[in-house]
Amino acid sequence: MKISLSQRKLKDGRISLSIEFYRGSEITEDGKRKHLRSFENLDSYLISDPKTAKEKKENKEALEFAENVLAIRKAEYAQGRFELKNTAKSKRVFLNFFAELTEEKQKQDTSNNYGNWFSTLQHLKKIVPKNMTFEEIDESFVKKVHRYFEKDALTKSELPLSQNSKYSYFNKFKAALRSAFDNGYLTINYASKVKSFEQAESQREYLIFDELQRLAKAECKYPVLKKAFLFSCLSGLRWSDINTLTWKEVRDEGDVSRVNFRQEKTDGVEYLYISKQARELLGERQDPKERVFKGLKYGMTYNTEIIRWCNRAAVPKHITFHSARHTNAVLLLENGADIYTVSKRLGHRELRTTQIYAKIVDSKMKEAAEIIPELNIEL
Repeated sequence: MKISLSQRKLKDGRISLSIEFYRGSEITEDGKRKHLRSFENLDSYLISDPKTAKEKKENKEALEFAENVLAIRKAEYAQGRFELKNTAKSKRVFLNFFAELTEEKQKQDTSNNYGNWFSTLQHLKKIVPKNMTFEEIDESFVKKVHRYFEKDALTKSELPLSQNSKYSYFNKFKAALRSAFDNGYLTINYASKVKSFEQAESQREYLIFDELQRLAKAECKYPVLKKAFLFSCLSGLRWSDINTLTWKEVRDEGDVSRVNFRQEKTDGVEYLYISKQARELLGERQDPKERVFKGLKYGMTYNTEIIRWCNRAAVPKHITFHSARHTNAVLLLENGADIYTVSKRLGHRELRTTQIYAKIVDSKMKEAAEIIPELNIEL
């Protein structure tokens, strides 16, 4: 397509400015060539024979305006707004693009999010041709990938993927397609063409108050890890938000403290009040730009230490850092917080996500009904 500035002289002597979109030509049924043109009227005009300084100035401004619009339309064309691919970008290899996105997630150091992207990449290498470019992607290809995760994909142990793994991996694939569309590699958002898998309700490991108390007293090899984990239990903040928390996001307002931060997962701005004990875990205020939990990092070393820490505290559960967030939700509900408040504090977009914790608390209430030993009753 050729996009250019068009000038047309009107009967009153003015020159009308418009943008011309020329899409080539075609041969009609009667054998004549028909040029395919469309115009965008800019409602801007030039004086055909300017004489005064004012007329020359008006012509200059009108022309500058038209040229700016022309530049915008050319940029839109390059971004695929007219369903024509950018030649250079469309020839980009999809797997290379996905690998770069995965590397970006690793740099962000966001707990198991990188692991999910990496696992998705390994699966895609099995189904996507090594040199497949964006210009080869279509809706049938996206459906093919969906079928792979639904029926053929296996774990390292040669077992079928769990429902949540299907949900997570295919959503990473769709996220890559959306990113490709947003950045001009694709002219169609194929991510919107295929429905995701349903997410299954997962087992959420958490600590009861007595177990959390034992952990608080037990030794942890890395003090910063212990503080961060306990802070997550008391506040409900995710690993990613705790890891990037800086002192400028911690606000002390008299006897009340809160953290103002942007959630990394949802990108939403949150204003979270924290308890006095949670604030004490943060320690003395430092430089506004410094991380609150300096030295905290995600990796096998810290993950293993959480397990050993739990063993020292006689907590026989498979606890991860994310279990602290589950612990916060359960403890809040057990101690009288309503589900809407808990949902807001955890930053959940949908109430049904929080309702899973309500089910946990409900099951504990049922267990409590059987705690009292049976009486020897004589009536």
